[in-house]
Amino acid sequence: MPMTSVLSFRVCPSFPSNLGYKHGLGGRVMCNLDGDNSTALYPGSVSVSGAPVVKESEKFGSSVAGGNGHVGGFGGEKDRDKRKDSAQLEVLWDDGFASASMKDYLDIAKDMTKPDGGPPRWFSPVECGRPLKGSPLLLFLPGMDGVGLGLIMHHRALGKVFEVQCLHIPVYDRTPFEVLVDIVEEVVQKEHASSPNKPIYLVGDSLGGCLALAVAARNPMIDLVLILANPATSLEMSQLKPLFPILEALPDELHNAVPYLLSFVMGEPVKMAMVNVDKKLPPSPTIRQLFENLTALLPRLSVISDLIPKDSLVWKLKLLKSAAAYANSRLHAVKAEVLVLASLKDNMLPSADEAKRLSRLLKNCEVRTFKENGHTLLLEDGINLLTVIRATGKYRRSRRLDYVTDFVPPSLSEFKYGFDQYSGWLQNYTSPVMLSTLRDGTIVQGLSGVPSEGPVLLVGYHMLMGLELSGLIEAFLREKKIMVRGLAHPALFAASSSNKELSYFDYTRVFGAVPVTASNFFKLFSTKSHILLYPGGAREALHYRGEQYKLIWPDRPEFVRMAAKFKATIVPFGVVGEDDIAELVLDYNDLMRIPVVNDLIRKSADDNGRVRTSDEGEVGNENLFFPGLLPKIPGRFYYLFGKPIETQGKEEILQNRKSAEEMYLQIKSEVASSIDYLLKKREEDPYRNIIDRTIYKLFSTTAQDVPSFSPETKREL
Repeated sequence: MPMTSVLSFRVCPSFPSNLGYKHGLGGRVMCNLDGDNSTALYPGSVSVSGAPVVKESEKFGSSVAGGNGHVGGFGGEKDRDKRKDSAQLEVLWDDGFASASMKDYLDIAKDMTKPDGGPPRWFSPVECGRPLKGSPLLLFLPGMDGVGLGLIMHHRALGKVFEVQCLHIPVYDRTPFEVLVDIVEEVVQKEHASSPNKPIYLVGDSLGGCLALAVAARNPMIDLVLILANPATSLEMSQLKPLFPILEALPDELHNAVPYLLSFVMGEPVKMAMVNVDKKLPPSPTIRQLFENLTALLPRLSVISDLIPKDSLVWKLKLLKSAAAYANSRLHAVKAEVLVLASLKDNMLPSADEAKRLSRLLKNCEVRTFKENGHTLLLEDGINLLTVIRATGKYRRSRRLDYVTDFVPPSLSEFKYGFDQYSGWLQNYTSPVMLSTLRDGTIVQGLSGVPSEGPVLLVGYHMLMGLELSGLIEAFLREKKIMVRGLAHPALFAASSSNKELSYFDYTRVFGAVPVTASNFFKLFSTKSHILLYPGGAREALHYRGEQYKLIWPDRPEFVRMAAKFKATIVPFGVVGEDDIAELVLDYNDLMRIPVVNDLIRKSADDNGRVRTSDEGEVGNENLFFPGLLPKIPGRFYYLFGKPIETQGKEEILQNRKSAEEMYLQIKSEVASSIDYLLKKREEDPYRNIIDRTIYKLFSTTAQDVPSFSPETKREL
C-alpha cells in the first residue's frame, strides 16, 4: 500500500496596518499529496485572525513547531536561530527534488481557491523542513494564479538553505498592485532591520517578477537578490495581447474552455508530465510513465477555471498591466543583484527577448535560458531552482559571497543529473581506472589509499583541457562520499549577462570549485577540506604540442608551507590518457598566427587577467584559449594517487625554506613517477580500447567495474 505523503504550511498574515486588517497568528495548511485523495484543511478551517487558526494548529500537535520559518510575522533573529539546525548538509544529501509535480499543485490549489474573506498573506511550507543556521530569507512571489505554490517542486531543496515564505493572494482578492508592493516591502524592511547583514531573496514568477522589481526599486539600499522566472514586464509585447479584450468579453458558458487554452499557452504539458519519469528507463517504460502522467494531469486542468474565474480573469489582466507598467517605469532605480530565468518556448510572453532587454537595462543582471520549457518554468521538468541559484554563484549568507563558507554540498539528484548531462559521456567513453597507494607503498584499486579525514591536499598533473577533472570529482563522491574542492582560474567565475543556458563551467561551482586565491586556500585548509591543486595551472592544461605529460610547475614551494601550517596530508597524483582521445593540432603559437583569432585571445587575456606573473617562469605564460583538437577512437583514463606525505610534526618546513623546497621537489618527483608508471602499465590493460570495453559491458556490468591491469608497487618496476 503506498505511503501517504503530507504537505503542510504555516500561514502568516502580513499586511499594512492602513488596510484595517490586524496581524494575526499564522495558521497551517495541510494537504495530502497522495493523488486523488487530496484533502485540504486550509480555506474552510483556517481564518486570518481568530480562534479557528489556533485551534486548527493545536489539533495537529507538536509537528507545527518543526516548520521552515516562524509564526506571526517576520523578524526576531534570536527566536529563529533557536529553532534552526546548526548541522551541515552531508554530501549527496536528499533534496527531494521532483517529489511533487504539477498534478500535486493542481490538487492542492483546488482546495485553496475556496473564498475565505481573507486578504493576501504569507505561508511557510512545512515540507521545507528546518533550514541550516544562518540561512537567508526567501520570499516567493506568485504569478497570475496567486496561489503561492509555484515552488512546490523545490520546497524540500530550498528549505534546507533558506527560510522560505510564500505569498498567497486569494482568488477573489482585489488588492491593487501598489498595495501588494507595500505588503512585500513591509516584510523586506522588517527582515532587513532584524538581519542587516543578510541578503533577502525575492523569487518572482511572471507577475511576481514585476512585484520583485518594484520592491527592489523602492529599496535600493537593502541587499536583495532577485530571481525572476519569465517576468511579466514584457506584457505589452505579449503575443497574446490581442486576445486580452476577447478573454475579458468571453461569455460565461464559454469560459470553461479558457483553462485548457491557458494550460497549453502557459506551460509545456509534456515537460510538466516528465517531472517524475525515470529518464534512465528504456524507451517503452519511459513512454508508458509519461502517458500515465499526462492522463492524470489533463483532467485536472479544469482547476485553472477555479483559480481564475471570469471575474478574477478580468481583474488579473488589469493587475498584470498595472504591474508591468509600474515595474518598467522604475527599472532605472533597481540596484539589486538579478538573475533572469527565461523559457525559450514561452507562448505567453516573449521571455527570451525580455531577458536580453533586462540584462541591458539593469546594472547587475545575469540571464540563463531554458530552451525546452514553457511559461510555467518552475513547475516543469529540467530545472532545479536551488541548483540554478548555486550554479550562477547567487547563494550567499552575508553581504559578500564566500566560496568556502557559503558552499552547499551537491545533492544526490545534482550528482546524477550533473554527471549524466555534462560529463557522463566522457566517463562512459574513457572508463576511468582509479589507483591509490597505501602507506606501505602497495598500489591498490580504488581510493582507499587516500585519507578520508582532512585536511588533504591533492597535488597533480593537469591534463589537456582539464579532461581528468570530472572523473576525479565523480570518483571521490561515488566511492568515498568526499567533496573535493578544486582551486580554479578566476575566469570560470566571471559573471556574464549573455543569454545562455547553464553550462559545464556553471556546474563547476555546484561541485566545489573555488577561485584560486590565498584566502580561499587558507579557508579550505581551516575547514579540513580535501583540496585539489594543480601547480601547473592553465599553462599546463593548455600546453603546446609535444608537451603532453610534462610538468610545468613554478619554482615557489608556497603550497607546501601552507599545508604544513595546517598539518595537512599531501597526496601527489598522476593521470594519463589525453593522448588516447585527442591529438593536439593547433596550440597557442599556431592560433596566434591566425588574424582575428589572435585578437580574440589577447582580448580574453585582458578581460580575465592573470593568476600568475611572468616572474614565475614558463608557468606564468598562461593564456586562455581553445586549442584545435583532432578526436581519436577513445582510449582510457588512468589515475594513480601516490603515497600520502604527512606534514604533521615537520614544523621545520615553516621555518626553513630549504626544507620546503626539498618536500616540493619530492612531490613533483612523485607526480612524474606516477605518470611514468601509468604510461607503462596501461600497455598491459586488455580493455584499453573502447571496442573491447563496450563488448565487456554488453555482457557484464557498468563502466566503473570494467577491469584493467593488475597494480603492483612502483619499486618492483
